[in-house]
Amino acid sequence: MPVVAAGAILWRKEDDELRVLMIHRTRYNDWSWPKGKLDKDEQIAEAAIREIKEETGLKVALGVKLYVSEYRLDNGHKKQVHYWSAEVTDQALRNQNFTPDDEVGSFAWLSIKEAKKRMTYKHDIEPLNALVELDEANFLETVPVVVLRHAKATPRDEWSSGEASRPLLPVGAVQAVALTDQLAAFGPALVVTSPWRRCLDTVLPFVAKHQVKLVEKTPLTEHGTKTNPAKALKLVHTLVSDQKAVVICSHRPSLPTLIEALSVYAGKKVQKELKEIASIKPGEFYVLHFAKAGHKGKAKIVAVEFGQ
Repeated sequence: MPVVAAGAILWRKEDDELRVLMIHRTRYNDWSWPKGKLDKDEQIAEAAIREIKEETGLKVALGVKLYVSEYRLDNGHKKQVHYWSAEVTDQALRNQNFTPDDEVGSFAWLSIKEAKKRMTYKHDIEPLNALVELDEANFLETVPVVVLRHAKATPRDEWSSGEASRPLLPVGAVQAVALTDQLAAFGPALVVTSPWRRCLDTVLPFVAKHQVKLVEKTPLTEHGTKTNPAKALKLVHTLVSDQKAVVICSHRPSLPTLIEALSVYAGKKVQKELKEIASIKPGEFYVLHFAKAGHKGKAKIVAVEFGQ
């Protein structure tokens, strides 16, 4: 098994010029991207956010996934590093709390040309090239729409008090808690959910921990999407047009309706990826990255990734 790590290329625009952040590791006297190995029971996206905060003092949200770098360490073991793009806002810079230590001694904001000259390792070029390609296509600034299936619930045949009140199983409650930092990695400030209990109980730990807004919508229930799919379609289109980072929590039978609405914003390749959402298991999610402010005046999904 390879050593798995996660990180990001932190970026911002200064006078319309794309600049990226590189860290200098004192121990190795090298320049690279902020990253680090996963802690026990930690998901990859969670690790990326944690490592960025630890190594740069910056709080960010993950954007489009850039690249998975694979190479061998000096001891012969394989290493796999997952890289995302992550915009650093003015607010994040104002709140930055960086203290040099034995691990990271300093950092520098560099132009793309400067970064290529500064980087120590050849394998660091691929994620940077991916970032530049996104920027050139106007796909670097994105807004995430997260489609989440509720966590594992009590089986239908074991609950006789109605679908609206069917609760999570104990394992589902554990899944809900585990989702809190996985969802937070992408920075959603709004959760729109079916009001049925199993959906609410899935998102409430995230809402409580990260203080995000919660909105209940009956069109996202199984009954709602079945009896009046037009309302569910309209709701999704409204959420997309609002251009807010959002989590949409619903039920397996409702997913095809949500996919139908989202497919309008996707090219053929992405439409095929969206179909995979219909088969996600309880407690799983997909992140759909929309080009910010639309692409050429129209909302467009530029990347789709399975939550991890």
